[in-house]
Formats: sequence, structure tokens, C-alpha cells
Amino acid sequence: MATTSRTSASTGRRIPEAVHRRRWGILTVLIFSLLVVVLDNSILNVAMKTIASPAPTGIGATQSQLEWAVNSYTLVFAGLLFTAGMLGDRLGRKRTLLFGMVVFGAGSLLCSMATSPAELIGYRAAMGFGGAFVLPATLAIIMNVFEREEQPRAIGIWSGAVGLAIAIGPIAGGLLLAHFWWGSVFLVNVPIVVVALVGMVWLVPDSRDPNPGRPDPLGVLLSVVGLVALVYGIIKGGQVADFTVTQSWLPIVVGVLVLAGFVLHQLRSRTPMLDMGWFRNRHFSAAVVSVGLTFFALMGVTFFGVFYLQSVRGYSPLQAGLLLLPLAAAQLLVSPRARLVVDRFGVRATCATGMLLIAATFAGFLLLGRDTGIWVLEVLSFFQGTGMALVMPPATVTIMGTLPREKAGSGSAVNNTFRQVGGSLGVAVLGAMLSTTYRSGIQDKLAALPVQYRTPAGESIEGTLGVVEKIGPRAAALVDPAKDAFIHAMHVTALTAGGVAAIGAVVAFSFLPGRPPAVPENPEG
Repeated sequence: MATTSRTSASTGRRIPEAVHRRRWGILTVLIFSLLVVVLDNSILNVAMKTIASPAPTGIGATQSQLEWAVNSYTLVFAGLLFTAGMLGDRLGRKRTLLFGMVVFGAGSLLCSMATSPAELIGYRAAMGFGGAFVLPATLAIIMNVFEREEQPRAIGIWSGAVGLAIAIGPIAGGLLLAHFWWGSVFLVNVPIVVVALVGMVWLVPDSRDPNPGRPDPLGVLLSVVGLVALVYGIIKGGQVADFTVTQSWLPIVVGVLVLAGFVLHQLRSRTPMLDMGWFRNRHFSAAVVSVGLTFFALMGVTFFGVFYLQSVRGYSPLQAGLLLLPLAAAQLLVSPRARLVVDRFGVRATCATGMLLIAATFAGFLLLGRDTGIWVLEVLSFFQGTGMALVMPPATVTIMGTLPREKAGSGSAVNNTFRQVGGSLGVAVLGAMLSTTYRSGIQDKLAALPVQYRTPAGESIEGTLGVVEKIGPRAAALVDPAKDAFIHAMHVTALTAGGVAAIGAVVAFSFLPGRPPAVPENPEG
């Protein structure tokens, strides 16, 4: 029987007294593991330019190799999330968490010592493999160490940590690169992993599903292949800013078809690894969609916000990271307190208001120009983070609250899979729109360039400014048009993202519950 399922007779709690007393220490350890996994990708983005430099400064990675260093992690991570959550329910969440942290730490150490782009790509895939076992386990363990009335607060802190990690990544990366070599952005993970492992062994109890059913290897295969193909197609479409190219639409179609096959297989299976009946619950489905759309917005704004700050306004990577801190600060402050808003106004009103606030702040990006006071962006970022903090914790509580405790790993995996796919879509779709709009705005200004420079100069504002730097004064007249074209592209992209957030508000208002759902209690869970 699961450790955390035994009821304390003396207190009437479902959580054992010994576990209950150390619940906040357990949450702290889980936050450490969550931070290091989520932080990693945003730190890597800052180190790209250094890694691309020739040895000994970097390892001479090409643009394509750098993209694969990011994507190898994302593909393995997204493809295994659901399977890892299911294995946690079956084998024990503490075991899968420890396994994931060890693999992630070993991958980080190997990445810091990589001597070639191929090694870096392979070790990054290993990190993604480990990370996939960490993220679902953290939320599942929270559901099994906190009593029902405290779960919203704990999940709020968990959600705030995700937003904080994404925002502080560029700051941490900038500080490390200012004092150490490029491998330090990976090596820094190792001591954090070691401390977290010690805390996990000492504090975290194990729990599992007492009745997991028979293994489903075909279901595992279909889910992994389908998710990897879908995310790969989304990534390729974003890279080339065109989802009609074969490298993009074909994997997307294959991914959708394989996932459809997975759904049919689960519906026909007597012991499905994913109970499709969960999605018949409109509260569960609406909450999952809300999580995906919120992460779509979060990843999108951090994507084009960094380019605006660095390429248009001229801030350094470290300064740009610091200027995005209000986004993280709002999530850190509001997420743990979102439960108080839910208690007063209900889940539906809270999430719908959060999505509308996100949409309004995206519309506020129209105020940003080349010389706008930077305080405007700071205010917009703070309110955008507030909107996200009003959505993520209540939506996550709704997802987890519709399921019994023994299915916490699978429920967490569904939550995190939609979060990952939503984030990948945000970067790919909004990035493609930004790139396409920018190209159309700068194209007629490139005729004065030598033919061999026109294509790279038209790909992005970074490409244009890179060509200007290479050619010199002859191309200096392109700088102002490039910045104007980017700002126009950013406005178009922000309005699109705002429209998506507004759709999310409609979904939240139409289908989420007025009050938090009753948590299915299973005495055997």
C-alpha cells in the first residue's frame, strides 16, 4: 500500500502525521528539483553565442547544431513526459524522481565537458530524458503529502516556481558567462542536483498506484512516437517560419495520426495507461486547455521580449533578463495567493480574469516603440505575470482535483504535456509570425545590399544587424528600418497572442467550475 495513503487514526488526516509535519520541507526539496530542470533551457539560450565561438571560447557549433542542442532536450522531454508520469504511478514516484534527478545531473556534468557539438546534442538528450521523470513526479508527490485543503497553496507555490525559473534563467546564465567558461551553465546544475537528492532521500516519502493494471507497451510506444513527431513538426515549422514545408507538416500529420491511434487503443483497452474518460469531464478538459494556452503566451512573450530588449533597445543579455524580472516577481507573489481569489470568486471567474488580463497586456505591447519609457514594459510584464498566476494554480488544482490520488502521476503528466506542447507552439507559431512579418517589412530595403547578403539579412533583425556589422558604414542605413520592421512585427505577433488568450478566457468562463472540484478520495490510494 502507498506510504502516503495510510490514515492517521489520531488526527483523522489521510496523510500520516510524520509526513504531514515535514510537508513544507518536502515541498522545498521538490521546488529545488523543479527549478533546476525548468531553469536549464532558459540558461542555455544566453550561452548560445558563446558555444558557437571557436575553441577554446566555445566549441564552434553551427546555427543548426545549436538548434539541435535545444531541440534534442525538448523532443525527448516532451515525448517521455506522459510515460514517465505513468511509470511513477506504477513503480513509485520517489523512485522515478530520484532516477530522473540522477540522469539529469549526469547529463549536465557531461554537457559541461563536451568537446564537440555532437557530444553536446547527445548529452542534452540525456538531460531531457532525466527531466521527463522529474517534472510529473514533483506535482504527483505534492498531491500525496498535502491534505486537500492545503493543496491549492502548495500548487500555487509550485506554479510560481515554474515562472520564476523561466524568467531568472537569462540572469543566471549572464552572471555565469561573465565569470566562467560556457560549460558553467551546465555544471551549475550538479551541486543543486546533489543537494536535492540528499533532501529527497531524507524527506520525501514514496507513493504509488496500488492497482496500476497490466503494462501497456503499445500505448507507451504510440504516445512517445506521437508526441515526438508532433513537437518535432512544430519546432521545424517555427525554425523556417513556414508550417507548409514538408519537414513541418508531415511530422505534425504523422504525430496527430499516431496520437489518434493512441486514443483509440486506450478506448479499447481494459487497462488503459490513460483513462480517456477524464477528458469527458469538461472541467478537466477546460483546465488542460487553459494551462496550454497560458504557457503558449508565456513562452511567446519571453521569446520576442528578449529580442525587443536586446536588438531594438540595445540592452545586454543580463540587463534584458533583469528587465523581465517583473514577470517572474508577479508570479512568485500572486501564485501562492491565487487560492484566496478562488475562495472569493471561484475558479471560473479567476481563470477567465487572468486570461483577459494576459490578453489586455498583449494589446498593451502596441504602446512599445523604439524610445518608449522602459517602465511601460515593466508594468505590462508585471500585470502579465499576474494574469498567468491567476490561471496556472487554479487550473492545475482543477486538473489534479478531478482525479484520485493514486492517479496523480498520470494527471501531472497530462498537465505538463499540455504545458510543454503549449510552450513549444508559442515559440514556434509566434516566432514564425514574427519572422514572416519582419521579412515582409524589411524586404524592400535590402536591394542596396550585395546579393549574397540579402537572404541572411532578411531572416531576422539579428540577421540584419549582423550583416550591417559585417559590411560596415555602407549598410548602416538599414539599422533604423530594421528596428521599425521588428516593432511592427512584434505588434502583430502580440495582438495574435492576445487573441489566443482571449479565446482562453472564453473557454475558462464557459467550462471551468464555479468552485474548486471535490477531490475524489480513494482509501486505497
